[in-house]
Amino acid sequence: MTEILALVLIAIGVLFNVSGCIGLVRFPDVYNRIQASTKCVAVGTSFIIVGSVFLIGTIVAILKGLVCIVFILVTSSTAAHALARAAHRSGVPLWSGSIVDKYQEDIKKEAAP
Repeated sequence: MTEILALVLIAIGVLFNVSGCIGLVRFPDVYNRIQASTKCVAVGTSFIIVGSVFLIGTIVAILKGLVCIVFILVTSSTAAHALARAAHRSGVPLWSGSIVDKYQEDIKKEAAP
């Protein structure tokens, strides 16, 4: 029974990773691509690790899996923020269909006396 659950979790993780890869190719601008690649792939990789932990089933595997998941979730969101901020500061334009640029609004508020 645990093997079936593990395979289902791994399959869900692979689907998240594939959707992130598709978003990386299909989304219109760098900001949407960053979101697709970091969010989907972080969740997908976490599912794959949890499925692998279920397959292995030892305490050491559980601890290593948890450490890896925490590391992936922390570094993925931090890297996405740093990349998006660097892209915005270097002048990479948003997609023409974007409605709001909150970061630019915050910069204008700080600059106003």
